[in-house]
Amino acid sequence: MRPTESISRSTRPASHPYRVGLIHYTNVAPLTDRLEFPEGARAVSGVPTAMNAALLSGEVDLANISVFEFIRHADRLAALHDFSVAVLGAVYSVNLFHRRPWEELQGARIALTSQSATSVELLRVLLAQSGIDARLERAEGTALDLLARGYDGVLRIGDSALQEWYEVVGPISEDVSMLDLPHTGRGVIVTDLAQKWYELTGHPFVFAVWAHRKDNPPPKDLQLAMRGARRWGVGHLGEISEAHALKLGLPQRVVQHYLWNFRYHLEAPDRAGLRVFADLASPGHAELTFS
Repeated sequence: MRPTESISRSTRPASHPYRVGLIHYTNVAPLTDRLEFPEGARAVSGVPTAMNAALLSGEVDLANISVFEFIRHADRLAALHDFSVAVLGAVYSVNLFHRRPWEELQGARIALTSQSATSVELLRVLLAQSGIDARLERAEGTALDLLARGYDGVLRIGDSALQEWYEVVGPISEDVSMLDLPHTGRGVIVTDLAQKWYELTGHPFVFAVWAHRKDNPPPKDLQLAMRGARRWGVGHLGEISEAHALKLGLPQRVVQHYLWNFRYHLEAPDRAGLRVFADLASPGHAELTFS
């Protein structure tokens, strides 16, 4: 893999390589851990909100972006038709931590992460569909810290959300089925927003797509390299989960279960769920384009 550049770097070489925005969360490791960039392509890294802005500004040419940003800018962006980061049911890394039951969150004060537009909009949709009017505020910190500071709920995403879920519910005994993983502990309820979406709609939830500006699609050799990396990743989840479990400080079997939940191909059920979310979160949005 070619060296990854920081998103803060704004200058480009004269040759203007095709820049690919990468988000280094564990859930995209099967897509990126063995991604070898062809000549003329280069990686840039950042959190989801940074990748969203970089793609729209032209700082990167292709990025694994939050699906809500794809929906909002559907007039300018197209998504690769066979790549996604989606789940059918629980995701474990997009969580609302709260002490009162979901049904009792009317008027709640909820702290929001600034790292993902999609997760915030998903929370808004789920609260609205439940008839819950809550006050949403930007605040950074761990779930337990923010709950201790008086928030009624805390939205957390990504690797930190996965770690904090396990901090609340763990340790998990070896005799617990991976299909029966807990979502409560230490007086805290962890509502998995993807599971809540499935219960509401029966659809998968798409968190991210690989998007590009409509006038600048990725070269074919880059798409082939991406498919090859995904093929390797999906076939080596045990190896990938072992490496990332060490980084996260979590049991390998938990990380492997986490990874095998994901849908990486944007199949018909995923597109159906994406369109339902688009209609709920952004009524009147432009038609979604897939390349």
